[in-house]
This record gives sequence, structure tokens and C-alpha cells, in this order.
Amino acid sequence: MTSRKTSAVAVQADARARAGFAAGVGAYLLWGFLPLLFHALGAAGALTIVADRTVWSLIFVGAILLLGRRFGEVKTALAHWPTLRSMIFSSVLLAANWLIYVWAVETGQVLEGSFGYFINPMVNVAIGMVLLGERQNRWQLVAIAVAIAAIGLQAVGIGRIPFIALSLAVTFGFYGFFRKTARVASTSGLFVETLILVPLALLYLGYTVFRDHGLGVHGDPYSLTLLVLTGPATAVPLLLFAFAVQRLRLTTAGMLQYIGPSIQFGLAVFVFHEAINLTQLLSFGLIWLSLLIYSADTVFRRRAVPA
Repeated sequence: MTSRKTSAVAVQADARARAGFAAGVGAYLLWGFLPLLFHALGAAGALTIVADRTVWSLIFVGAILLLGRRFGEVKTALAHWPTLRSMIFSSVLLAANWLIYVWAVETGQVLEGSFGYFINPMVNVAIGMVLLGERQNRWQLVAIAVAIAAIGLQAVGIGRIPFIALSLAVTFGFYGFFRKTARVASTSGLFVETLILVPLALLYLGYTVFRDHGLGVHGDPYSLTLLVLTGPATAVPLLLFAFAVQRLRLTTAGMLQYIGPSIQFGLAVFVFHEAINLTQLLSFGLIWLSLLIYSADTVFRRRAVPA
């Protein structure tokens, strides 16, 4: 009887893990192909895309919370000043990250954008070391050193400091830091963040109507449809990711995060036909080596811990 129960629990755990893995892959696939949507909306301009993304994300996530009767989470977050303060910081960082990335896609710099999300894990490590007092072992420090060398090589390859990559990595890294301290669920957290940003978004969209003497890009059904899709395109991967991390080991979830920037790298080179020289390619090679070292060390350390 006991063995049957154990077997049933194992089967259930395996099913949860497989469902989590599928959801995690789905989230990072959607994030990886997101540049295609922004590229199709290039004529709208980065500010308009981010403003619409904010509004439609608020509406889409609000509908999910309403159906799930979860607005109590939002009220709790808004009523607790330390949480709200963290959410204000995270919303500003999120808006900056969105704007930088959409602008990078709009200006044909998806390659550098993908590099930014490749170095993001190392930025997270640096934030943990400086702000949270986390200690790293020898191999983790080696991985960080290799990542720093990769950034330097990237600067040589493009002839300037890779400010897009660094800005994306830093804003998203600190966004994660403030979201972690906010202690609010991902869906309700995104609603609060977009709620904070929506007055500015509506103000800018109102300005575009005045500037263009009409609806402008919003008057085109095709463009309007794509702008509306920025809402679910933002929220659905986040919901899938939240589902996945509840069912996966952190090491597995950590490995999946490289799917998104890898797809973006492929899109930049093979779809958008962005130029890449040997030095840039070597810098990507170094950052991949850095991530391999860090991930392998994480896996080995986890296996070494007794069950």
C-alpha cells in the first residue's frame, strides 16, 4: 500500500515538473519572439508602443484578476507603503527596460539587446553581492570575470560602450531586486506597476492625438490590433513563467532563461540581417562560456547537497 502511494506521489510530481517545464519553455519562446511584434510596429515609435503596452497590459491583467477574484491582492499591495514604494521603483525600471528594448528593436539593434539579456544573470549576481551580501565561490567569480571580459570585447567589436546591453541588464536586474522585496504575486504585481504608469501612458497617448490631429497609428486597424496584442504578449509569458517556477527546480528554471536571448540572437542575425563581426561573435562566445561555467557550478553544488 505504501509503495503504491509513493508511486502515485512520484507520478504526480513528474507530471507537475513536465507541466512546469512546458510552461517555462513557452514563456521564454514568447519572450524570444517578442521582437517580431515590435519590429512590425516600428512605424508607431518606441514611446507609443510602450504607452500602449502599459494600457493594454493593465486591461488584460485586470480582466484576469477580476475573473479570478484576486483584486484583494492589489488592494493589499496599494495599502502597504513599503510594498507600494518598491512597486513604484520597479515600475519605473520596468518602463525604462521596455523603452530601451523597443527602441533597440526599432533602430535595428536586436543583437546588442540579446547580449544584454545574456549578461543579465551576471548582473543579478553582482547585485546580490553588493546589496544583499551574497558570497560567491571561486568558479562563480571566474564566470563573472569572463562576463566582464565579454562586455569589454563587445565594446571593441561595436566601437563603443554597449550601453543598450548594459542598460537592459541593469534595469532588469534592479527590477528583479525591487520586485523581490515587494513580496507581491506576479500578476497582481504587474497590474500595480502598470496602474502606476498608466497616467503617464494616457497623457502621452493624448498628446499624440493632439500632435497628429487625429488617431494617427491608432486609426489603422492592423496597427491597432498589433498594439492591443502587446497586452497579452506582455502578460501571458509572465503567467506561464509564474506557473513554471512553482513546479520546477530553480536550476532548471535558470537554464531555461537562455532560450529567450538565444532566439533574439537568431532573429537579429538571420531575420533582421544585422551585421556581426568576428570580435562581437567572440564576445558572445565568452558570455556563453561564462553562463556555462556559472550554470554548471550551480548544478554541481545542488547535486552535492544531501536530499
